Amino acid sequence: MQEESFEVGYEQEGERLDKYLSMIYPDFSRSFFQKLIKNGQVKVNDIPEKSSYSVREEDIICVTIPDAVQTSIEPENIPLDILYEDDDVLIVNKPKGMVVHPSAGHYSGTLVNGIMYHCQDSLSGINGEIRPGIVHRIDMDTTGSLIVCKNDESHIHIAQQIKAHTVNRIYVGIVCGNVKEDEGTIEGTIGRHPTERKKMAINVKNGKPAITHYKVLERFGNYTYMQFKLETGRTHQIRVHMAGIGHPLLGDTLYSSGRSPFKHLQGQTLHAQTIGFIHPRTGEYMEFSAPLPEYFEKLLYLLKNSH
Repeated sequence: MQEESFEVGYEQEGERLDKYLSMIYPDFSRSFFQKLIKNGQVKVNDIPEKSSYSVREEDIICVTIPDAVQTSIEPENIPLDILYEDDDVLIVNKPKGMVVHPSAGHYSGTLVNGIMYHCQDSLSGINGEIRPGIVHRIDMDTTGSLIVCKNDESHIHIAQQIKAHTVNRIYVGIVCGNVKEDEGTIEGTIGRHPTERKKMAINVKNGKPAITHYKVLERFGNYTYMQFKLETGRTHQIRVHMAGIGHPLLGDTLYSSGRSPFKHLQGQTLHAQTIGFIHPRTGEYMEFSAPLPEYFEKLLYLLKNSH
């Protein structure tokens, strides 16, 4: 059991209690908190609240979150596109539509299910049973290179490099609109969107610093093919930053209000092309590049031949 208390600020006044709690705990849904409220596990000013209460400034909210029920994650014989493998690390090229690690609604068919089958017992355990070997991740509809750690020592080394921003991460993507500048840098904190829990937002309270360097590779009228180099690695960083300057990723329905003219496009057109790091055992710099997926190549062909 986890019990925590919060004082409501003026900016949250008037929010329904379940919505307020889902903003405080973005990994849990409003329906989850509605059940806790119904079960008397949420108190407002020391009184159990069982209604659709609207919070007020300076209310003290106390919530008791039950311990998570561990779900058994099973190895699955899922084909993996392996770019490199040794006794310490595994570099995979993640396909579009694959979730990296199990989460609500995705307990099978994930990258973790596949690497558990491939690596058997050789995976780091630092991130727990749900995320064995996973030291960083990319979104479900983003493709490309990802490091998997096969032991705790390599996990610690790679995690330290990620924290120090020394891992070389280069993405390519197609954005909407004609980006005028040939290259530039976008800076601004990124944090959970204050009202839409699935989204991240720039320059929000409690956001973390985020820096994206970009370069135009080719222009196609209303679309621009770009390269992105991450200095930090915040959730949805490239997607949020590009949407923030008016050039959302093509196909990104979460951060773009317009529909894509490419009917069969699934999610944002973003590919983690290159990843480079210091090998945890040898101390040598290693770099790997994942080839563009077929759908991305086809889009580039269409744009080049229609412009």
